[in-house]
Amino acid sequence: MSVDNFQSHLESFLSRKPFRVFTVELHNGNRFEIDHPRAVVWRDGFAVFVAPGHVPIYFDNEGVVQFIDAPASDAPANANRG
Repeated sequence: MSVDNFQSHLESFLSRKPFRVFTVELHNGNRFEIDHPRAVVWRDGFAVFVAPGHVPIYFDNEGVVQFIDAPASDAPANANRG
């Protein structure tokens, strides 16, 4: 995913009013759920999500396959790429 695509999608998902939980899928198949808009910091195609329990999850434009407009538990295996 290009840096611009990564940045625009991430900003779009994080700025929705009201905020809705979404899922990030990585190339290695791992997925994680973004549950709060202020728990993410990003810049120049790199981001950090502070998960519950203060666990940092690092991700970037090269590692993300897609952003999924659903919680991780509801996200289909082959969701439309966001």
